[in-house]
This record gives sequence, C-alpha cells and structure tokens, in this order.
Amino acid sequence: MASDSSSKKSTYYPPILPGHREWPVVRLSKNRKSFVATVAEASVQQILEHTGDQQTLIEDLELTLFLERNRMRQNPWKVDPEDEEEFWGKIKGQLVHLNQEDPEASGRNAHQMLHQIVARYADEIAGNFRQSRYRFARTLIIFGFARLLNAARLKGFKSLWSRELDLPDKIKVNGSVDQLRALAKLGTVVMVPTHFSNLDSALIGWVIQHLGLPAFIYGAGLNLFNIGIFAYFMNSLGAYKVDRRKKNLLYLETLKAYSTEALKYGCHSLFFPGGTRSRSGRIEDKLKMGLLSTVMEAQRCNFEDHPEGESTKIFVVPVVLNYHFVLEAPGLIDEFLKRQGQERYYVENDEFSNSYKIIKFLFKFFTKGSDISVSIGRGMDVMGNYVNEQGISFDQDGEIIDTQDYFRSLGKIQKDPQRDGEYTRMLSERIVSEYHKINRVFSSHLVAFVAFNIVKKRHQKLDLFNFLRMNPDELFIDYDYFLGVFDKARNRIFELHDAGQVQVATHLKGSLEQVVAHGLSNVGMYHAKRPLLKNKNGKIVSQDLNLLYYYHNRMLGYGLEEYV
Repeated sequence: MASDSSSKKSTYYPPILPGHREWPVVRLSKNRKSFVATVAEASVQQILEHTGDQQTLIEDLELTLFLERNRMRQNPWKVDPEDEEEFWGKIKGQLVHLNQEDPEASGRNAHQMLHQIVARYADEIAGNFRQSRYRFARTLIIFGFARLLNAARLKGFKSLWSRELDLPDKIKVNGSVDQLRALAKLGTVVMVPTHFSNLDSALIGWVIQHLGLPAFIYGAGLNLFNIGIFAYFMNSLGAYKVDRRKKNLLYLETLKAYSTEALKYGCHSLFFPGGTRSRSGRIEDKLKMGLLSTVMEAQRCNFEDHPEGESTKIFVVPVVLNYHFVLEAPGLIDEFLKRQGQERYYVENDEFSNSYKIIKFLFKFFTKGSDISVSIGRGMDVMGNYVNEQGISFDQDGEIIDTQDYFRSLGKIQKDPQRDGEYTRMLSERIVSEYHKINRVFSSHLVAFVAFNIVKKRHQKLDLFNFLRMNPDELFIDYDYFLGVFDKARNRIFELHDAGQVQVATHLKGSLEQVVAHGLSNVGMYHAKRPLLKNKNGKIVSQDLNLLYYYHNRMLGYGLEEYV
C-alpha cells in the first residue's frame, strides 16, 4: 500500500529564541495584573464608541444583566465563579437606582458599572501561563502522543515504551516551515488553522514546539476548563478562556480587546477563524470576523505607535490539517444536517465531559494508524499580501509595498472602522483561498468525493435530504467504472496541483488501483459503519451515506463535479 512515510530521518528544529524569558507570553504573564487593566480600559473605550449615548449604554447594561441571569439559571457550569449570583445581584440593585437618579449621577454610575463588569470579564478571560508548567505539559504531551503512536504501529503494551517510532514519523509537517520560523523572529505571527477535530488544538501545540517556536496564546472554550486534565494543560500552554454562552456586547468587546492587546504586546497567537469544528467536513469557506478583526486593529495600532518600525508587523499564516478520518464525524454531520441553512445558538455538547473520555479519544485516534499532515501556508501581511522571509510585503505583480499605506488617510495613519471592516473581510477571503491552495488531497477524500457524486447523479431528482435517507444497500458502483471516473478526477487534481491551486499527498501518485485501495482502506476507518468499501462481490458500496457525504465535502471548492 502506498504511504506518505519517508525513509529520511525526521528533522527536529532548534528553538528560535534560546531562553523562555524572551517569549512575549512569559513577559505578559509576569505583568498579568497591569495587562488585564489595559484590556479592561480598551474594552470600555470601544463599548462607549458603540453605545454612543447614555441611554443606549444603560440599555446594554440591562440586556447584559438579563442574559447573564438567564445563563446562570439555564446553563450553569462548575467552572463558573462562586460569587456570580452575588456579583450580578449587586449589578441589578445598581441598575434599579440608576432610574431614580438625576441624569448626571445616572451617567456617572452607569460608567462605573461598565468598568466593574468589563474588569471582571477581562480577569476571567485572561490566561495564567506558567513557564514551569509549560515545560512539563509540553514534555508530557510529546511523550504521551509518541507512546500511543508506538502502541498503534508496533502493537502490544511493551511498545508504549519503545523509541522505534516518533511523532514526526506519524505527523507530516509540510510547506513554508523555514519562513514561519523566520517571521516569528521579525514580528508577531497569527496562525489560523482549519478546524475539524477536537485533536486540532493538541496537534497544533505539538507543531509549535516541534518547529522550535515560542509559546502561542490561543482561545479555548471555557467549558473545557470543567475538565481537570484539560484545565491544567490549557492553563499551562497559554490559553485564554472563551465563554461561548456569553453573547452580550460587553463580553464580546472585552474578548476582542484581549486578543488585540495581546497582539500589540507581541504575543504570537493561534485561533480557528472558522469559529468551531467544521460540522459539514468541508474546508471553511466563511470565517468569523470577530477575532480576525483584532488582527487588523492591532496592526493599525502598531503602525500608529511605531510608524518607522518594521518589526511591529503582524504576519498571518494559514494552516490546513489533514486526517483520513475524524472520530467525531458522525455527530458533526448529523448536527450539520439538522441545522443546515440556519444560524442556531451554539450549544457545547458533552462528548468530552471528563478526563477519561479525552484519554479514550486520544488512544482510539493513535491506535488507528492513520497518517496526519499539517500544511503550513506562506506568510501574509494583514492585507493578504505575501511576504518574504525578511517580512517585506509584495503585491500581485511582485512589487514591494508598504503595508502602512493601507491605513493612511490624508498622509496620517488613522482609525477608520468601516475601512478596517472591509480589510478584515478581504483578509478572510484570502485565508480561505490559501486553505484551498495548501490543502493536501488525500486518497480517502477523493474516493469519497467520486463515489458520492456518482450515486447522487443517478438520483438527480432527489434533494439532498431525501437522497441521504435512501437505503445504502440499494446504491452500489461497478468497480471498473469507479476506477475510470476516479482516474479523471485524479488527473484534474494533478492539473490543479501543477497550477498551484492545491497540494497532493505522496500516496496519491501511486498506481490507480493502489491509490483507490489506499483510499478505501482509510476513509472513515474504524467508524462503526464504513462510509465506503469494496464488498465481497467487488462492488463499491456505502454503509452510511451521511458519513460518505461528510468525507466527500472535503473536496468541495475545486470544481471537480464536472469531472465525475
């Protein structure tokens, strides 16, 4: 069977900064109190710009209180502060008094309440990075992942302690690695990966240390801090807390201010711009603007504060994660199909509600023996222009450009929310485009795409939902016919690869039957029902159309439909 494995010894990269004390996240943690105060003040200023007048501010305070009291009553978590009822009870009392005061006193007290709430939010969000814990957590993650990998490949309990295999043999890191390391020395790096699995955060964490990069800060769902083992590691590895239950303006602006101020501080940052795991299985085609807008804001502030300093540039690095199978796929695609076409309130599920489930998840993943690849994209400035290893930006014609010029108005760098909002939208589109360019096509994704389209075209009169409700036993594909269609689709992928529009895994270049066999053996491997397989009669069949649809979706966006 074809494989992506290489006989060449895997490379370990030396740290780009010799001492942890030089890491921005370490400096930030030592000044946590003053940093939290800075975040709170920046949040207040931004909120006041949004509200505009005293009455609107009071209405936002009342809405915040209403939403928070509903959250505490309807969806409490054990990680929530013990004094929540007391704090919001005092806020309620203060709001009652506001309506009994004269306008001047009411305005003064409303501002004071705003500061109280925002300061609380800022302290809640802020991480607690600890250098000693970081070293221990990093060592433990590397050791644990590597031992689980050996158990998978070499079989047997004793293999847990074998050094025959290492993580770089399992996880292939491709792309602009040297440039990423160079840019991390010059300015601030924002890494924006795709998001498919709960494994993603741990995987990116391993990549960061493997490449010798300083610790990155990243947002982690507050619900995960309910779980002891996750809380320990995330507190140790630079995580700040994101509470998705909180949708009020005050909280969201404080969260954005935290990201902005950390970037201005020089902390390398990681966030998933898609927001949550891809429910459909496709590469994100629409990104969330919230945290992405903080990149633009931080860059403008840096240019404004240091107009001559190239070292203040922020570099955006897209990353695509590739798996042959996603353990959570059945639940994810079911959720997607239930809410397709609708925006629903995001509710955290409890699939990882305790440490045992997390360890079980990791063991199951690494004992499946399926390869992983991480594709590092070319670095860009905040406008989506490519940069070289010296951090210099180039336009589409290869001409050097000054990123500061984008933020100038009447010869001066100035704030312009409408302009910067448009810039953020443009950056999001560039990231999506880069995702598709650096994505490595796996055999598993391509066989799923070809099979789904073959059977779907036979039932064109059925909409998606009626088609997915069909009995899979009634759908089969002649093997030789499948080979012919797959060959056309693969040839198109090679054409796109030659044009720089996509990357391909090494195993995709094998003989036709070899590649198809590889794809069939890996797609959705170890799901209870296989999305695709070759039956005893030599036909290509599916045991679960929903899963076949999920893995098929990974190849959307390349215009392959007309070749199938």
